[in-house]
Amino acid sequence: MRKATNTTSKTNDSAARRRRKQPEPMSTAKARTDAVVLAPALKGPRGAGRTSDPQARLDEAVGLARAIGLRVAQNLIVPVSRPRPDTLLSGGKVEEVRELVAQSGAQVVIVDHPLSPVQQRNLERAWNAKVLDRTGLILEIFGERAQTKEGRLQVELAHLSYQKSRLVRSWTHLERQRGGRGFMGGPGERQIEADRRQIQGRIDVIRRKLADVRRTRGLHREGRRRSSNPVVALVGYTNAGKSTLFNRLTGEGVAAKDQLFATLDPTMRAVRLPDGQTAILSDTVGFIADLPTTLVAAFRATLEEVIEADVILHVRDISAEQTQSQKQDVEAVLQELGIDPSPGAGRVIEVWNKADLLSPEDHAALANQALRREAAPVLTSATTGEGISDLLARLAAHFGDETPEGDYRAAAE
Repeated sequence: MRKATNTTSKTNDSAARRRRKQPEPMSTAKARTDAVVLAPALKGPRGAGRTSDPQARLDEAVGLARAIGLRVAQNLIVPVSRPRPDTLLSGGKVEEVRELVAQSGAQVVIVDHPLSPVQQRNLERAWNAKVLDRTGLILEIFGERAQTKEGRLQVELAHLSYQKSRLVRSWTHLERQRGGRGFMGGPGERQIEADRRQIQGRIDVIRRKLADVRRTRGLHREGRRRSSNPVVALVGYTNAGKSTLFNRLTGEGVAAKDQLFATLDPTMRAVRLPDGQTAILSDTVGFIADLPTTLVAAFRATLEEVIEADVILHVRDISAEQTQSQKQDVEAVLQELGIDPSPGAGRVIEVWNKADLLSPEDHAALANQALRREAAPVLTSATTGEGISDLLARLAAHFGDETPEGDYRAAAE
């Protein structure tokens, strides 16, 4: 009897653990998950910063899908003359995509546009596939890439905040009618409220833990201020080459990959400037167009390293066709954090990276253009090392270095 009791107990424990287990991210099914990627092209003015080129947005959405290991079976631009509140797309387009999903055998449809819970539910029913909007897709990537305890907490907080508003999708099969007293909901409604309270409880726990992280980071920043070491933060659109530049400046081996959101967890290292003083360089998460507000809020503890930095290096992929719109997207996030990105403010230095990918003609034109700009950008290639000594000299000058130009290159190299 004892043996049977123990077996039953273990079985119950296992079942309880399965019930508590969070849904696995999409990326766990990398090798077998096909996706259809849609880029809705809405008429009329778009939000500030984000490119109006539908093909460029589609290409970025495909890159995001591949970043979590999805195989993109089909991708297309879908014109939307008038967004429908129930499906976003017109009935004809919904049917067209349904046939495409059925033919391709895709299990996932990526819609590169925000979807309401109702729209997401209706499209999943129509296409018989899991539907992710832009926010959900970015959250999936962050869920896979976060490595540290702090990073995982921040991603979980963003996930829970996103899920909390979408619980209705999970319980539409249950009774939602009102009870006789007018204030008691049916069993489905009670389950929704129970889940919502459970999620809110976990959110409160995570926020308390992240508050401790913020206090610890604040103490570390105070210690750096006492040591008189200035802090330089790298920011930029995702895949602009920040981590490669970080490695070039510090000699470290931070993971640098040609993929979106290769870096999530912040890294800080010392870098030697030409005048001999030491600065602290911070590599942070990349920004992206329409970065979910839940992520900005969740990563507040990490982004405070940017807020408190003495100098911010805005790293741009100057070879990208959409480099100007990417710049505007990054500046929009900086403004949301209370940082003035304008050249006149004197705190942000633009780094025009990936110069090695330019044609000789474009390289010469951009070099001349940089010299004529206010708070002149620094043209660099983190891959080849071009412009790195100029960047180090610029930082030294910003922090009060008066080393003659003939000396700093040798000091940097």
